[in-house]
Amino acid sequence: MVANETQSSLSSWKCTSAIQPGQDKEGWNKLWSPVRRPAAGEGSKGPRRVASCGSVCRQRGFAGSPTPAAACSMTDTRRRVKVYTLNEDRQWDDRGTGHVSSGYVDRLRGMSLLVRAESDGSLLLESKINPNTAYQKQQDTLIVWSEAENYDLALSFQEKAGCDEIWEKICQVQGKDPSVDITQDLVEESEEERFEDMSSPGLELPPCELTRLEEVAELVASSLPSPLRREKLALALENEGYIRKLLQLFHVCEELENRDGLHQLYEITKGIFLLNRTALFEVMFSEECIMDVIGCLEFDPASPQPRRHREFLTKTAKFKEVIPISDPELKQKIHQTYRVQYIQDMVLPTPSVFEENMLSTLHSFIFFNKVEIVGMLQDDERFLTDLFAQLTDEATEDDKRQELVNFLKEFCAFSQTLQPQNRDSFFKTLSNMGVLQALEVILGMDDPQVRGAATDIFSYLVEYNPSMVREFVMQECQQNDDDILLINLIIEHMICDTDPELGGAVQLMGLLRTLVDPENMMATSNKTEKTEFLSFFYKHCMHVLSAPLLANTTEEKPSKDDFQTSQLLALILELLTFCVEHHTYHIKNYIINKDILRRVLVLMASHHAFLALCALRFMRKIIGLKDEFYNRYIMRNFLFEPVVKAFLNNGSRYNLMNSAVIEMFEFIRVEDVKSLTAHIIENYWKALEDVNYVQTFKGLKLRYEQQRERQDNPKLDSMRSILRNHRYRRDARALEDEEEMWFNADEDDLEDGEAVVPPSEKTKTDEDLKDPISKFMEKKKLKDTEEKEVLGKSSLTGRQNPSFKLSFTSATKPSLTTSASGGYHPGSPGSPGSAACPGSGPKSLHPVQAVSTMGGLVGLVDYPDDEEEEEDNDDNDTETKRRSQPLSKKAKLSS
Repeated sequence: MVANETQSSLSSWKCTSAIQPGQDKEGWNKLWSPVRRPAAGEGSKGPRRVASCGSVCRQRGFAGSPTPAAACSMTDTRRRVKVYTLNEDRQWDDRGTGHVSSGYVDRLRGMSLLVRAESDGSLLLESKINPNTAYQKQQDTLIVWSEAENYDLALSFQEKAGCDEIWEKICQVQGKDPSVDITQDLVEESEEERFEDMSSPGLELPPCELTRLEEVAELVASSLPSPLRREKLALALENEGYIRKLLQLFHVCEELENRDGLHQLYEITKGIFLLNRTALFEVMFSEECIMDVIGCLEFDPASPQPRRHREFLTKTAKFKEVIPISDPELKQKIHQTYRVQYIQDMVLPTPSVFEENMLSTLHSFIFFNKVEIVGMLQDDERFLTDLFAQLTDEATEDDKRQELVNFLKEFCAFSQTLQPQNRDSFFKTLSNMGVLQALEVILGMDDPQVRGAATDIFSYLVEYNPSMVREFVMQECQQNDDDILLINLIIEHMICDTDPELGGAVQLMGLLRTLVDPENMMATSNKTEKTEFLSFFYKHCMHVLSAPLLANTTEEKPSKDDFQTSQLLALILELLTFCVEHHTYHIKNYIINKDILRRVLVLMASHHAFLALCALRFMRKIIGLKDEFYNRYIMRNFLFEPVVKAFLNNGSRYNLMNSAVIEMFEFIRVEDVKSLTAHIIENYWKALEDVNYVQTFKGLKLRYEQQRERQDNPKLDSMRSILRNHRYRRDARALEDEEEMWFNADEDDLEDGEAVVPPSEKTKTDEDLKDPISKFMEKKKLKDTEEKEVLGKSSLTGRQNPSFKLSFTSATKPSLTTSASGGYHPGSPGSPGSAACPGSGPKSLHPVQAVSTMGGLVGLVDYPDDEEEEEDNDDNDTETKRRSQPLSKKAKLSS
């Protein structure tokens, strides 16, 4: 019926209710959401079954207001339903919306379910409630049943109350308790029936005669619902050789053109398949019987004309032996597997959902046949030797070679059914036979179909064992030139893919990514695969991979900017970005020595946004490493210039490019990458100072000024370090002693204003700190005055670098001088002023400057960035020396 259609949508109705998710889901308050209808073949992917029926669709939807219908008032929405039928493609067809009722129908001689359309009152459904039919209730608002063979029905109710009411009527007719979810259990039998079946002798089949075919068909159909009766029927068919007798009757009926007999044989043969018994399949699929079985299945009563399956298998489908097979058993097994697969895919009708699991043995039969074929071919060394010899022989004709490659591809596909241990043996056998050498020859040929099949074979090998492929290519590089190396051939096919959508290139790029992924590289005691292979790859293959990129970025703009070229460059950039993330010095040396980043950033000028974003992502990945080698390379070549230019050319548009650029600068600010911060402000501040809808660039400027202040006054910076050390870096043991003294001290012995915890030996007294603190506070006051002047100048004044003609014209730019209370410092991590979102601004322009005294304790309030600078104090001297020499070259930008 409808089991396993769990993902199906029995409706696509829209919800007109204003109820929001999370509210009451009963009655009209239930929120119905439309879900998709599954494609054909999705039925087998559902969750657990309920009894023998399985679960049905989990979601339905309703729309519109109820309208009058026969036997229903305008306000009666309880019985408003949608009617569905399951078609041959296993999809639910909507038969209409109406109102359901139950009543006695004289014509059907029993209580029936009636559904009349709400639009015109026409009869949508008239179904007799059969006492033996299995009705199932799902999810409180759905009733499903099987009206006849391969005709499944469902009623999807708008309200739970209406579903319960009709369900009670059905249970009343069948004499069932309405609390059950299924009225008939097709699997379980009553104790009486089971006892009767066990105590009764074996099933006795009618004589196999033409006049008794109808009786045989009824016996087979009546035995299918009961597992015990199916077992007895299977034993009777097996012991009496009944199948061969039936096939003899088939020849008689076909000669006499007895259509009734042929239709009954179709039903009998289909029922035998549903018995799901391997012993019967072995008889039916034997060489002398299988074509007659297929012939029986040609005469479907539902089809006006018989199918011509036998004609197709004998005349159209031809078996080709690309390499002669000497083993007759192997040849027969191949024929049998092809025909059984054809029966499963083409001949047998689409099973009802009640019948789905009854064909599991047929699937297993095909599976084990394939395993056996692979094993027999693998054991035939002569066959495989001839196969690879002809594949690599230059004298082999193109048509012949194409057949050989297609055979090898199908051979590898069959191997996917093997168990892991057997698959290991299979691929080792192929490797010993020289499959990679053969692929190297095949990939160098001109025939695109042959190359495509070779690519599929290569993908099987890489997915199974990439180390085997890596070992082979490292060995062959000692004998062959770079141009004919296997990996370089793969790269060339990726670059030269003629598909406009680059489907093959995407597949090959995935294989290359697997090969260069350090995660699946092994390290042994005597060698390291990662080091050896990456050294090989960057020496012999990387120049081939980057060739299209270097060829297209010789000028300020891409030489070719068509869609297909841009797609290819995006694929190459994706692989290079992966290398930046997972490789260390190999990719770093290659980027710096070949000036790769500068060439990549030329693509920022591409008309295709996806390519420009790929280039930006590549740079972002490099900056994210926070590697000073990369940073010095970026600063030396002024590589922020194309990024800033693209940012300004983008204007005030709020899009992915805008967000990605701002995110990169925000990362530099938050992570306090000092070298890049100084470089950006010194060279690009004039171009970016008017961007105030985010505080990123103002925050960078503030970072830069703080760095300069520390460089100009190293003594002040060291004093702040001393204060911080006194405040935070006290010895742990001293703290423990102080706590102990505090608990032991008598509060009455302490004078007012006296410190509860006396200073430890390693800390200075208050008197020792008074003089440097007062000096420090005076300098901070001077700094505040200068800071106000700087930020006042940095607000929007309409000024802009003359070299940039494109400016931001947003009408809602927030002021940088928003006054609010709080102790936040503009641009510091975690402060509102650093948030990269419109409207965010610093809460205060004045850093908190206070020394709090309480109970004699001196506590210094932290200054902004103190915690972040703590780890960098040891490097301040080096940074000061390096910063003291400003860059002589400024970025010259032109839009």
